[in-house]
Amino acid sequence: MRDNMEYACNLCRNPILNPLLERQISPLGTMNPLQAAIKHELKHFREVAIVGNVNITEVFGSMVFGDAVMKERLPKEAYKALKKAIANGTHLELDVANVVANAMKDWAIEKGATHFTHWFQPMTGITAEKHDSFIMPDGTGKAIAEFSGKALVKGEPDASSFPSGGLRSTFEARGYTAWDPTSYAFIKDNTLCIPTAFCSYSGEALDKKTPLLRSMQALNHQALRVLHLFGFNDVKRVLAMVGPEQEYFLIDREMYLKRPDLMHCGRTLIGARPPKGQELEDHYFRPIKHRVSKFMRELDEELWKLGVYAKTEHNEVAPAQHELAPIYGEANVATDHNQLTMELMKSIAAKHGLTCLLHEKPFAGINGSGKHINWSIATDTGINLLEPGDTPWENALFLLFLVAVIKAVDDYQDLLRVSVASAGNDHRLGANEAPPAIVSIFLGDELTGILDALENDTLYAGKGKTLMEIGVTVLPHFPKDTTDRNRTSPFAFTGNKFEFRMLGSGFSIAGPNIVLNTIVAEILRQFADELENSSDFQADLSKLIKRTIKNHKRIIFNGNGYDNAWVKEAEKRGLSNLKNTPDALPAFIHPKSMELFTRHRVFTEHEIHSRYEILLENYSKTINIEALTMIDMVNKMVVPAVFDYQNELAELVLRKRSVSAEITTAPEEKLLARLAKLSDCLVKRLDYLTGQTIAVREIKDNLELAKAYRERVCSAMSELRLIVDELETIVSSKHWRIPTYAEILNSVYE
Repeated sequence: MRDNMEYACNLCRNPILNPLLERQISPLGTMNPLQAAIKHELKHFREVAIVGNVNITEVFGSMVFGDAVMKERLPKEAYKALKKAIANGTHLELDVANVVANAMKDWAIEKGATHFTHWFQPMTGITAEKHDSFIMPDGTGKAIAEFSGKALVKGEPDASSFPSGGLRSTFEARGYTAWDPTSYAFIKDNTLCIPTAFCSYSGEALDKKTPLLRSMQALNHQALRVLHLFGFNDVKRVLAMVGPEQEYFLIDREMYLKRPDLMHCGRTLIGARPPKGQELEDHYFRPIKHRVSKFMRELDEELWKLGVYAKTEHNEVAPAQHELAPIYGEANVATDHNQLTMELMKSIAAKHGLTCLLHEKPFAGINGSGKHINWSIATDTGINLLEPGDTPWENALFLLFLVAVIKAVDDYQDLLRVSVASAGNDHRLGANEAPPAIVSIFLGDELTGILDALENDTLYAGKGKTLMEIGVTVLPHFPKDTTDRNRTSPFAFTGNKFEFRMLGSGFSIAGPNIVLNTIVAEILRQFADELENSSDFQADLSKLIKRTIKNHKRIIFNGNGYDNAWVKEAEKRGLSNLKNTPDALPAFIHPKSMELFTRHRVFTEHEIHSRYEILLENYSKTINIEALTMIDMVNKMVVPAVFDYQNELAELVLRKRSVSAEITTAPEEKLLARLAKLSDCLVKRLDYLTGQTIAVREIKDNLELAKAYRERVCSAMSELRLIVDELETIVSSKHWRIPTYAEILNSVYE
């Protein structure tokens, strides 16, 4: 796994790149030397960046109604009013909205757009669109293009057709989309897409964007309180910064279309392990196959047009597995961009005769696909608050924010587990390829040593015998990146940010970021409450940091998270091990969680319960779809193949005997007997799965239903799969028409 901040780090070890410099979150006034250096390097990058026949400087952002376009096309006063509304999070007046809408329409039409849509992210995990054309009758039998400010800022889709967890009834259809001006409008497929929040008629959030924006506001508010205590009164805004590393599989589309399980479930429900998988570790970072390279080039170009900083791409560990990582960005925008990335991966793959698989575990026994999010906190003045820094003052500030994150992860480890819970991710977590379901933090030896010295008031021997103290004058500097990266840690510090590694490939990054932002905001609130009442800031700061280290060091683990010994050690430490989704989800509605989210106005109680119900329903529905698909495949594809092969063998035995009694039929009879025995077991286990799938539907309570699907249906599917996979290894390929793992994983061969 490569650091998606590598580009920024090579410049000056600061993640605040072009999005912070040129978007609406840019600091007012003169840039500091760090920002100026980054901007200079980025300018140079643009001047020379040509990939193939594509000039990045001409392509990048060409389909985005970004700041430069707005500045060019909007009247000065309208532009200033829009920027002010964005910066302050205030309402945009209708007259200004009309001006913006007209300029946006003219620009979009010039780019070939014929329609507009409010592009939103409902609780389905994917995006939603309702297209309206710009066309309006002019009263003379002809048409004009029209787009009003009212149409820009608000839309009205059907809210009853999306998961609401009981917030909306079937007959309550009205819902609203509200423009999010912090994320730029863009053109996709000749349609102007306007990023929006989605809420019900009564005001409840029905999407993932609204609570994400609320969590960012909460983090901003509490972080500013702490920063002002340190004298950073020039900081006006604090931002959650995110960089998602997107893993995925690419397979030939013909293979995909022959596998109902891949089409309906996103993963294979049956399939024996191939003779050669990833054992030789010969796929990772190998030269990219020509067909895949063509896909990646087109994907890059389309993402660049949409303002997505697609940066790094390579083969991943498993055959047919790859990764794309962008440059760091603001959490809200990064979330929008990642949704676009996943959408374009699928559509562009289809153009190349490929299928992109984003399931967490599409192939059993083969590495699954994760989506690591690199998370940090930054100010509008260019300070990364998780950067150790070069001065004692910055180090003191860094340590306070570091222990705030440590305490947040420890106090709310169950919520972090909830944020990555799904039926698909249950197959991946803990499978000797991904972090276990136990949440822990990796800090590395250097930082851990520093915290130990601080806690115990002992000498720190990292760079000579130096007495560790908290304050603005005596905290020693320590080098950056002094430790290796820990691939086995769910939550690892990597020099100036944390890498949250538990997400599955198909996840929206909104959910985990909502939790991260909110839990850190809560701890910063507690710290600010304590320090604002301090009569001796330096002494109380020292006590606070030391106390926090002592009380929450159990969450720090620098060893091998894949080792079974860690499970036992974690239990001794009192850490949670919520192995599956039904076990994890109740933490979401725990009073402690309810108090957290309502205190910071991220969710209301109704919104929490609705999401809890949606997550439970999605889990049960997913398992039900998988069970029905498996039953159908076994009935229509496996059973006929097995019976046909048995019939062929039986006829062969009879023919050989008819020729001569001296001709042995022992091999055929032995194989036939084995097949007959397996067939009998196959039918029995198929019947059992069918019965369990029907029986669990009688359970009315959603949590109990989810548990039943996990304990009864999933186990029945596993038992059936054992027989099917064994049959695959002995049934003739002439009869076994289901593409095998070997065929699928090697389907993109050139």
